[in-house]
Amino acid sequence: MANSNPSNPNASTSKAPTNFDQMGFRPGGGPNHAGVPKVRSKNASGTMRRIWGYLKQQRQALVWVILCTVLTSVFALLGPYLIGRMIDDYIMPKQFDGFVRMGMILLGVYLFSALFTWIQQYMASSLSQNTVRDMREDLFNQYQRLPIQFFDQKTHGELMSRTTNDISNVSNTLNQTVVQLISSVLMLVGSLVMMLSLSIWMTLITMLTIPLIAFITKRISKHMRHFFSEQQKQLGEVNGFVQENISGLKVVKVFGREEKAVEQFREINERLRAIGVKAQSLSGSMGPMMNTMRNISFLVIAVFGAIFAYHDMITIGVIVSFLNYSNQFSQPINQLANQYNMFQSAIAGAERVFEVLDLKPEVTDDAPQSQQALIHGEVVFEDVCFGYKPEVDVLKGLSLHASPGQMIALVGPTGAGKTTVINLLTRFYDIRSGRILIDGEDIQQLDKQALRQQIGLVLQDAYVFSGTIRDNIRYGRLNATDQEVEEAARLANADTFIRKLPRGYDTPLNAEGSNLSQGQRQLLTIARAVLANPCILILDEATSSVDTRTELHIQEAMKTLMKGRTSFVIAHRLSTIQEADAILVIQDGQITEQGTHDQLIARNGFYNHMYQNQFASSV
Repeated sequence: MANSNPSNPNASTSKAPTNFDQMGFRPGGGPNHAGVPKVRSKNASGTMRRIWGYLKQQRQALVWVILCTVLTSVFALLGPYLIGRMIDDYIMPKQFDGFVRMGMILLGVYLFSALFTWIQQYMASSLSQNTVRDMREDLFNQYQRLPIQFFDQKTHGELMSRTTNDISNVSNTLNQTVVQLISSVLMLVGSLVMMLSLSIWMTLITMLTIPLIAFITKRISKHMRHFFSEQQKQLGEVNGFVQENISGLKVVKVFGREEKAVEQFREINERLRAIGVKAQSLSGSMGPMMNTMRNISFLVIAVFGAIFAYHDMITIGVIVSFLNYSNQFSQPINQLANQYNMFQSAIAGAERVFEVLDLKPEVTDDAPQSQQALIHGEVVFEDVCFGYKPEVDVLKGLSLHASPGQMIALVGPTGAGKTTVINLLTRFYDIRSGRILIDGEDIQQLDKQALRQQIGLVLQDAYVFSGTIRDNIRYGRLNATDQEVEEAARLANADTFIRKLPRGYDTPLNAEGSNLSQGQRQLLTIARAVLANPCILILDEATSSVDTRTELHIQEAMKTLMKGRTSFVIAHRLSTIQEADAILVIQDGQITEQGTHDQLIARNGFYNHMYQNQFASSV
């Protein structure tokens, strides 16, 4: 059953892309690569504005960070000035009492600086964690609101990479860069003012290395963001491949494809290594180059300071202060350069997050949405055409009618369009032409949430969530009592095996229910649908993955579940649908035969051929 989708307050109100291929994805996989993929240009300034929008929501923490950074910078600027005064006024004249007093003042300055630095770091951590918490929540909310088409076109690992790696990059950068940016501006301006107040000529000499630093930074950073964006994409592909391989490890081993999997992973991992080397080596060169420039600046100040002091133009204390201020002036540039790789990685990660947030959500307000509850469950397809790709039609003018309470079976070869019928009925996808009516109302005019609350879906791959068995059944109706949950389990033939478990209904399930058999998980999903009490029921190959004995239990549960409900059953085991009110044979997107089991057998057509083949293979 579908749940309510939370809204995303930060989703863009502009026209959002709906073609997910534009994001560089192919169905069933991650980014489309041919060696190193081509990268689209990104909007770094726009991304920064959006991150700032999140930061503004943490006003109190932001104010504390700014205040503490200002105070820390003031104390840092005051220290070199006091040291110079101590040398000129007390050390050179050998005034011990003044030296002690100035030393105590300096100690107080450094202690207060340390205190406000600690508060600054604490509030900065709070600011960054709260910000990425909001981003992560918005991203997860957006996942709930995006159409099934989005998830059909990419791997779980790719989505996990955006939710974890990309947002972690943003978190790490915010934790350091916000403070560093404010502090750097204050230190640059403050150091320049203090140096000018001490000596204009020495200040001009100190500035000689700045153009060289700016030139080197610009040249290196020109390509850095490109490499880090690519690194994040390649990391997403690695995550996707690992997740896919671990989930299907039994298949890998049974077919002896371990070496092939290792070879494929080696290729993907090598692409990540290659782009990582480029990104990290380029960013790693920034620090050493900045240190070299700083050392050259120290040498220049020492040489010219000695010359000026020799001619009594400045004092020794001024030279010492200048050396400290020079360090404070170049250090912010050096630190920003060293963290530029983290900044670029964060921008690339944030862009990938915002790329998802900007996608058009499933629920739109383009047309009035009716929330009228379904009562009877009459379903009509009128000349429905649909294709997952514009140039390829899967359904070609398909029409059908299901009266309330009827059991309709859909059979046919793989790829004929059976599952597509279900996807359209649930509005996981919307039709291209024609109409689908439920109780005489076009489902395009029905609110998707209201529609899906009236439809129960039992899939071939029975999915259960982490939590207890009781919680998994209650997923069908969250306000159900314990008695209603247990009654639903009895109707689904699940109560017996549940009570044999060590903790009964309170038994916790492992990841994906691995401590239950496939048949037991399937019975839980049927119990979940029983509890939801839908008026339309969809069973998609619900018994195809279980043994014969378990199949009988599931069939009994299905009969209970289908009683009084309009049911659509997709089945390859034709023995399970002989009692259907109507069997529709779908071939190449069209209904080629329809009738009861006996009628279709008598017609001696495609259905009879399928049935005889299955009967012969089971003998």
